[in-house]
Amino acid sequence: MTQETIARLRISLNDIEPEIWRMVEMPVAGSLKMLHDVIQAAMGWQDYHLWHFEAGDRRYGMPNPEWPDRHLAAARNVKLGTLIDRGVRQLTYTYDMGDDWRHTVAVDAVGPGEHDTEYPRLIAGDRRCPPEDVGGLPGFELFLEAMSNPSHEEHEQLRQWYGGLFNPDDIDELAAKRAVAAIAIRRHAGKAAYEKSRVRH
Repeated sequence: MTQETIARLRISLNDIEPEIWRMVEMPVAGSLKMLHDVIQAAMGWQDYHLWHFEAGDRRYGMPNPEWPDRHLAAARNVKLGTLIDRGVRQLTYTYDMGDDWRHTVAVDAVGPGEHDTEYPRLIAGDRRCPPEDVGGLPGFELFLEAMSNPSHEEHEQLRQWYGGLFNPDDIDELAAKRAVAAIAIRRHAGKAAYEKSRVRH
């Protein structure tokens, strides 16, 4: 395995205090679709909803042939390194247009990765992301209040809806690291298969 260029990215969920954030290392050769997958895995989202990136006046996502949008470029066709080379150091990532979860993705550093290391990978983070379909920021605030107070009138109902207790301080780091590592393993396997096919020809 060769050394590759890596971007260290800090992903922060906007408008929430205390801050919910993750630090990941992402190959600059990876597409914005891969970055979407990494954010989903690192944050703990379930990839149930629509999403897009914004960088300056451009948007990148998953174009739908049934709903043409000439202002939306295909995220799978744009490499992170291409944006960095253009001087982009910050992107906005929006997930679930109903709940409207906006993330700031900041480029912290760019440089050579470690030899014999599979990327992307999760470096650090703090606090658990909101549950899917909780109702955006107002719904999440109500959810936290009710879940932290057993005498709250909606405590039992929300606990059943969520499926148990919710600890906002526990990001389940091992599960997040494994989910991001699974992307790296798939990427490495795909690159190996591609190289093998080139050798045959």
